[in-house]
Amino acid sequence: MSPRREAPPGTAATPPATPAGAGARAYGGSMTALEWSMLFGLALIWGGSFFFNKVLLAAFEPLTIVLGRAGIAALALVAAIHVAGGRLPRAWAAWRIFIGASLLNNIAPFLLILWGQKHIASGLAAILNATTPLFAAVLAHGLAGERLAAHRFAGVLIGLGGVAVMMGPDLVAEGLGGDVVAQLAVLGAAFCYGLSSLFGRRLHALKIAPQSAAAGQLMITAIIMLPFVLVFDRPWTLPAPGWDVWAALAGLALLSTALGYVVFFRLLSAGGVNASLVTLLVPVTALLLGTLVLGEVFTLRQAAGMTVILIGLAVTDGRPVAFVLRRLGR
Repeated sequence: MSPRREAPPGTAATPPATPAGAGARAYGGSMTALEWSMLFGLALIWGGSFFFNKVLLAAFEPLTIVLGRAGIAALALVAAIHVAGGRLPRAWAAWRIFIGASLLNNIAPFLLILWGQKHIASGLAAILNATTPLFAAVLAHGLAGERLAAHRFAGVLIGLGGVAVMMGPDLVAEGLGGDVVAQLAVLGAAFCYGLSSLFGRRLHALKIAPQSAAAGQLMITAIIMLPFVLVFDRPWTLPAPGWDVWAALAGLALLSTALGYVVFFRLLSAGGVNASLVTLLVPVTALLLGTLVLGEVFTLRQAAGMTVILIGLAVTDGRPVAFVLRRLGR
């Protein structure tokens, strides 16, 4: 879900960036039934990450959840790479980038989202996390010297307006109390995802396969998180969780992280729809799961804020708007 970043930053709920030369068809090109099913399936499993988080938070602390997610997903991706005849990079230059990328694309945003979801609904977290491409556009301009086109600047302003619609009344009424800090934490995660795109470009320059980059980052994440979990969380002292918690952990690691990454790049290699469509669908699926399964309340203000943010994403990307204008001009 990113505005034409050049390489994948990693494996978060937020979709990785579209790599240069991936061969995706122009926006609005016809898609096969299989590609449409892959698209909606991808939106479901990425939106499902917020649902899985909420289930896991009832039994584990965020540190433990991040370790389980990263460790299991890394093992699954390494196995898939081995079966496909690939291998992880050996150059220190790649692993040095993996360390930075794991901090910005995995550890920091995973923890911020999980902490935020302890206080706010999963659907609201998904909406706020959808601002990632807006941060990416601004950061690419400020740090990478990428020109911020007028439509992207307008999209960023519109998206920020959507955030203000959702957070403004709480901020005025409660200051930094209540749920405001939790919402800011999720926005901080979106900022980290946007910043991680800079590492994605460096990985692309080293010609590292996306699955290998994801596996490497997740391995580093698990290694870093392990001592913190052993010292602070000590999950073995907690009551044994039920099967639903273990199923949620498997879903988060294997579906939302490992499988989601593979499906995303399979879509691109097949010439499927660009990542911006997934950006628009993930908050919707997260909201549906939160409302229908978890019984969360979806307010009119959240609906208005989500609508404005999605419009901002479409304007930032540019292609959805151009496609609609072409249709109207016929």
